[in-house]
Amino acid sequence: MQDLINLVGRILMAAIFVHAGYGKMTNYAGTSQYFEHLGLPVPLLPLVILLELGGGIALALGLFTRFVAFALAGFCILTAVIVHYHPGDQMQMINFMKNVAMCGGFLFITAYGPGRISLDGKYGLPWK
Repeated sequence: MQDLINLVGRILMAAIFVHAGYGKMTNYAGTSQYFEHLGLPVPLLPLVILLELGGGIALALGLFTRFVAFALAGFCILTAVIVHYHPGDQMQMINFMKNVAMCGGFLFITAYGPGRISLDGKYGLPWK
């Protein structure tokens, strides 16, 4: 049962990143404008899409799981601080705390791995 719960948890955590990465990829121009509005370098956008979309898919499949989970944990903290930390805006602070909480979940995955129902677990890959 633990491995099944681990799989479902990974899929649920991955879903937000797959959705966000796909949205950024299909609305590249709009996302570029949003990056400019935030003062973020637009050349980072392809890396963000790769991390969100590719990392989300890898996490769901349980491939390079600990590495991807650690990278997404860092991404969550950076996004929380750079994009969502606005103490005067309750909605942004909810998003800030959501990102902090997701970081915690990714750190658990980093520490405990993907479980047996994963590509890492199936093939006994050394980074599992």
